[in-house]
Amino acid sequence: MSFLSVFLIGIGLSMDAFAVAVCKGLGMRKISYRKTFLISLFFGGFQAMMPFIGWLAGINFQKYISGFDHWIAFILLAFIGGKMIYEAFKDDDDIDSDDFRISELLILSVATSIDALAVGIAFAMLNDINILVSTLIIGVTTFVLSFGGVLAGNKFGSVYKNKAEVAGGIILIILGVKILLEHLEIIKTVL
Repeated sequence: MSFLSVFLIGIGLSMDAFAVAVCKGLGMRKISYRKTFLISLFFGGFQAMMPFIGWLAGINFQKYISGFDHWIAFILLAFIGGKMIYEAFKDDDDIDSDDFRISELLILSVATSIDALAVGIAFAMLNDINILVSTLIIGVTTFVLSFGGVLAGNKFGSVYKNKAEVAGGIILIILGVKILLEHLEIIKTVL
């Protein structure tokens, strides 16, 4: 598989992580490069790890995960999105919008990288794939796009904080619904 093909797959896989990174940036009062790096590292790391795990598991694992992966992603994204919307309407004294929880980041990283697991399973069926290079390309692509997403979200969010948090929550819920509808084959997969 060519570099360009894997790079385009990496861009497609990273779109959900990018959108979530924008949402995380929306909630930051002031940009923290440490937090931005951690967010990007989690998203990039999981986007690289999941195809590798899928590749290791091979085609036999597909029948087990494909039956419910979309439900897991939907529930996790809808929960986090609903939480963001709820917190947008709380008094500023009650919530720290710079709140940063590794557990939440872990949930978001898993939710946005479940599709990458299926890509890894598909990779297992290809003869011309270098899995280490491919996962590295996917991980780095996601890292860079996530880093930019946090920065863009922070710039926008400082002006429209509450509206941006509501929009971010809605985006997460829409992403969850999109994943669910694609896997139920109600809509076609986009990228």
